[in-house]
Amino acid sequence: MAQKGVAMKKNARDFISAISGLRISRTTKPALWVTIGGLIFLASAQPTAYGLDFPMTIRLALPSISTSADAKNLTVGAQPGQGSLASQMSEMAIVAGISEQVEMARSIDGAKKVAKAIMSSEFSWGDDQYSCLNKLWSKESHWNYKAHNYNSGAHGIAQALPAVKMEVISDDWRTNPVTQIQWGLRYISIRYDSPCAAWAKWQSHRYY
Repeated sequence: MAQKGVAMKKNARDFISAISGLRISRTTKPALWVTIGGLIFLASAQPTAYGLDFPMTIRLALPSISTSADAKNLTVGAQPGQGSLASQMSEMAIVAGISEQVEMARSIDGAKKVAKAIMSSEFSWGDDQYSCLNKLWSKESHWNYKAHNYNSGAHGIAQALPAVKMEVISDDWRTNPVTQIQWGLRYISIRYDSPCAAWAKWQSHRYY
């Protein structure tokens, strides 16, 4: 490989010497020397190109955004200085994943899917616990993030009372169904250990 590179450099020097003897006009000289410069670069880079250290492209492998946590992994194979680009792309992917999740949860079916995903990833609760949660929050709010009890002040999918308790997650609890779901699951975990225990409480007392 090294011998091939030396030979190419010698050919380039011979080419330059031959060109120097030609009569070239002022208008064509700049373009000619740009071409020559390109040839010299290729000749000098060729040995490295045949090796493994010549990064010709940047490869970005973005993860599928099934959940917001999946967006944290970003693989970058690039030259030095591309770290900031990787960080920006990763942050953009995370934001896009969160936004998609919030929009999905604005519908009843979407809210159920988001809750089931969070239950599995953050609490390791399975289908049996989801079945209890579905019954509980169907009774409480019909999975409507806008649900509000004007008598008690309870608000949202989990019917937090008082509603400001949800600020422990985020202050956007009035309009963000994911914040409501995260708070509701956290509340159930702390107070009852599981959705089925919370559902049993609701069945006997009509609140949880």
